[in-house]
Amino acid sequence: MDDMKNKSDEYWKSKLTPEQYHIMREKGTEAPFTGKYYDNHRSGMYECAACGHKLFSSDTKFDSGTGWPSFDKPVNLENVELLEDKSMLMNRTEVICKNCGSHLGHVFNDGPKETTGLRYCINSCALKFKPEEQKKE
Repeated sequence: MDDMKNKSDEYWKSKLTPEQYHIMREKGTEAPFTGKYYDNHRSGMYECAACGHKLFSSDTKFDSGTGWPSFDKPVNLENVELLEDKSMLMNRTEVICKNCGSHLGHVFNDGPKETTGLRYCINSCALKFKPEEQKKE
């Protein structure tokens, strides 16, 4: 398989929108309550917008009130990479797509206590939503 982590900046600039490039390759963030998925309640799978890697199921999405899509766990822990992030005078844990190395958001330990206790706070533009197929009757 092609090594997505070592693609050139030119490749990513041609594949991503300017906002996606800023967030996913330069580790930016979108403003709260502006992303297309923070209030999405449909069933389906959230994939990496850069490479299509499956990241989060709608079954783990919850309303955190923060303005970003929030999940209590990834679809598979092997699909994300967690890195220490000490930028902006904070100590956080960055969430990265393990397949392509794109920045997705951060994970915090203030999620639902009845599940994992984690909140994966993810930028909408770093995601592509694939709705669950409707069952034909």
